[in-house]
Amino acid sequence: MTETIGAEKSERTATRIAYRSGYYTRSLITRVGTLELRVLQDRLGRFSTELFERGQRSEKALAGTLAEMYVQGVSTRKVKAVTGLCGHRFSASSISAVNKSLDEALDRFARRRLSERFPYLILDARYKKVCEAGIIVSQTVLIVVAVDGDDRRQILGVELANRESRASWRDFLVGLKERGLVGVEFVVSDDHPRLTAAIREVLPEATWQRCLRAFSSQCARLRAAQAR
Repeated sequence: MTETIGAEKSERTATRIAYRSGYYTRSLITRVGTLELRVLQDRLGRFSTELFERGQRSEKALAGTLAEMYVQGVSTRKVKAVTGLCGHRFSASSISAVNKSLDEALDRFARRRLSERFPYLILDARYKKVCEAGIIVSQTVLIVVAVDGDDRRQILGVELANRESRASWRDFLVGLKERGLVGVEFVVSDDHPRLTAAIREVLPEATWQRCLRAFSSQCARLRAAQAR
């Protein structure tokens, strides 16, 4: 504070540029508990401390951890128990607010405009357990990965579907084109008939190739069946 305002407390100097104005209280969450600090302030608001900048970075890391637990399906009750080990127990509403911000960020990512050409696409589906209305069900996750002209990969879209149908793949690919997907020359996927039909319908100009990994897996299954 002395360095900021240019004078000691009650000191009269020609270099003084502000005056002290008491302090305010602020909580700082640490690994050993929550500290209640008295932070000095001046009338012009010039003084600041790096302590809370570091604390804010820690808070962002903690928020990221809460979001990761949410993605992994950890219940709010268990998240509260884990944060209690840090010396501060977050309320259910605080955890929900973090999760809501994550949902909003994911929605922005899923709706972003595609402003460059993507000549190569990789299409795949995964099956994941999700919680709907308190019931664990299996859902299909449709994934499209693009390779740009500089051989860099990036995820263009991820979408939940009830099943891997032609309609779900078609709607997914049409959505990508509506977001600006252009310049597709080559598509790689497995040979799921509904998927390949959707590719032919939405991306007729692109050359399709069967995924070598899927082909190798099928060959291995055939060899195992023949051995039996």
